[in-house]
Amino acid sequence: MYRFVIFAVALYGVSATVYFKEDFADDGWKSRWIQSKHSGKELGEFKWTAGKFYGDAEKDKGIQTSEDARFYALSSKFADSPLNTKDKDLVVQFSVKHEQNIDCGGGYVKVFDCDLDQADMHGETPYKLMFGPDICGPGTKKVHVIFNYKEKNLLINKEIRCKDDVYTHLYRLVVKPDNTYKVLIDGEVVEKGDLESDWSFLPPKTIKDPEAKKPEDWDDKPKIDDPEDKKPDDWEQPEFIPDPEATKPEDWDDEMDGEWEPPQINNPAYKGEWKPKQIENPNYKGPWVHPEIPNPEYKPDTELYHRGEICAVGFDLWQVKSGTIFDNVLIADNEKEADEAVEDLLKNRLPAEKKMKEEQDAEEEKNRKAEEDAKKDEEDESKKDDDSSLPTDDDDVEDDENKVEHTEL
Repeated sequence: MYRFVIFAVALYGVSATVYFKEDFADDGWKSRWIQSKHSGKELGEFKWTAGKFYGDAEKDKGIQTSEDARFYALSSKFADSPLNTKDKDLVVQFSVKHEQNIDCGGGYVKVFDCDLDQADMHGETPYKLMFGPDICGPGTKKVHVIFNYKEKNLLINKEIRCKDDVYTHLYRLVVKPDNTYKVLIDGEVVEKGDLESDWSFLPPKTIKDPEAKKPEDWDDKPKIDDPEDKKPDDWEQPEFIPDPEATKPEDWDDEMDGEWEPPQINNPAYKGEWKPKQIENPNYKGPWVHPEIPNPEYKPDTELYHRGEICAVGFDLWQVKSGTIFDNVLIADNEKEADEAVEDLLKNRLPAEKKMKEEQDAEEEKNRKAEEDAKKDEEDESKKDDDSSLPTDDDDVEDDENKVEHTEL
């Protein structure tokens, strides 16, 4: 059932609030979501459906991209007060089902502040964060985690692989006030870490000392030529020599053909370029490490996690092959409801989807085999008809008898 109001629950003595929840359980979703009318782009439409395979035809309905090679821009604002992320966890979760076996397209959400102009939302509209899967060919199958910080969109410095099958998967991002984060797919942590380490929010803490230079006498060569090693006297040999077994052709005419020269062959005595053997360098000091100093431009920020006030969520993406279904959108300051959605997915929805898909695939294979058999039977019948029109042995005998009778006459 759809719930769109803020509610709080007590969880181990901690207040947990859900600020936005959309499961597209009724057709009233159209009144809660606004389609952008931004000019200059041909925007695709979402349709309300559970797709081709599902666990529950009604419960599992979501919104599906319905037109190929289109941009999509759809958003919804919180019904009540915004989420102020100061000193709070931020939990963003939603489900993605690429049942069309997507070849290239986005499957992510964007989270916005209260200034979002929903009717004009487009790719350049500022957002607080962007999160979710992106697939394009075999080379791009990743989960985006992009934060807007000081008006710059910063991508995560790690590669997080997304799911690339045709079933429903839940993507969750958790950002905590201690400046840590984690990304989960179907309840399993696939990446986690420190915000400052995994994004380029801040300049580096240290930089190379601009005043430092490698000393001129610094020897960083671990090996050197052996000064005692000398090139053998017989080392220098030509690479090619005249073939000693070649003989001048008997019909060779020096006046007509010029002076005869035997062909060249590889010289078996040729040893190539001589190089002295290498020995340990007694003056080796190791690689020179440029000393570092504190970066004067670095200033710590204890509130990297803070996204300010969040008021809206939207799908702003491009798809070459449509058919992706989005569902179970949740924004909260605690993971309790997110965990419940994962439990339902793993226990009920995913097994039912896979079972229905397998049954459909088996039925399609059965129908394909029946069509092939029917086509083969038709070809066999056609061949029989063609063979029946050819002369038979009895026809040949009758023709011979007629010839004999005509000869006797």
